[in-house]
Amino acid sequence: MSAKAKRVLVLSPHIDDGEFGCGGTIARLSREGYEVFYAAFSTAETSVPAGYPPNILEVEVREATQHLGIAASRILIFRYEVRTLPHHRQQILDEMVRMKRDIAPDMVFLPCSHDLHQDHETVTREGLRAFRNGTLLGYEMPRNNITFSAQSFVALTEADVAAKICALKCYESQKFRGYTDERYVRALATTRGVQIGVELAEAFEVLRWVMPL
Repeated sequence: MSAKAKRVLVLSPHIDDGEFGCGGTIARLSREGYEVFYAAFSTAETSVPAGYPPNILEVEVREATQHLGIAASRILIFRYEVRTLPHHRQQILDEMVRMKRDIAPDMVFLPCSHDLHQDHETVTREGLRAFRNGTLLGYEMPRNNITFSAQSFVALTEADVAAKICALKCYESQKFRGYTDERYVRALATTRGVQIGVELAEAFEVLRWVMPL
């Protein structure tokens, strides 16, 4: 990663997507002194399991991101209803344009270009429009990807992966989902590590790579 890429933005269609897709990388970047900003576009209140308050995911994300080293002041939460983001493309693009102006990120993480979820696809397409002048890396979410182009890798330490797992464990309301299993998280990190000859890693699709002067 470029020594000048010190400000990073993670675009998360729903609260928790960013942690699943690049939580280990966020932990590494935070540890190395990068300013990491996190923007979630839906609190998915209509999908919250019975027995939890509607705002539980917003509560959980604030705890989860602490484990990844993201300052509370760098978390942006929008309240678009889950599965309706395609109907709000222009508003979402406008929000991203404001982020580009106010945050001026050098590197943006967002869902990969083959993500099947309609909300994820919307965030990726509008993200490409808003941040096309900088580096854009697509994170993988295997449950949503028929295919994935692993073109860029970030080597992780055990501490980075442990931080990701701790962050995901904060999502008590989502523990019924199979992909929250620690064994799965570690298996994917191990698989990506093997591909580049290290113990642990996360992989990304290169949507755009810019090396500044």
